[in-house]
Amino acid sequence: MQLSMGEEVLEYARSATAPGAQTQSATEYRWLARRLTEALSDALRVADSRGQRIPDPEAATEDA
Repeated sequence: MQLSMGEEVLEYARSATAPGAQTQSATEYRWLARRLTEALSDALRVADSRGQRIPDPEAATEDA
């Protein structure tokens, strides 16, 4: 769910900052920056969690 929300925010950011897009207000850009920051934090948390589940190849070799 977190990654899906991040994809939605990224899609919105791409369209809002595309060449020729309507200029947004400072408040709207601030809102977008906050949502992107939240999405990046979520993505990093997911990546870290998944990375912790990957077995260490060196430890696997030592156990064999």
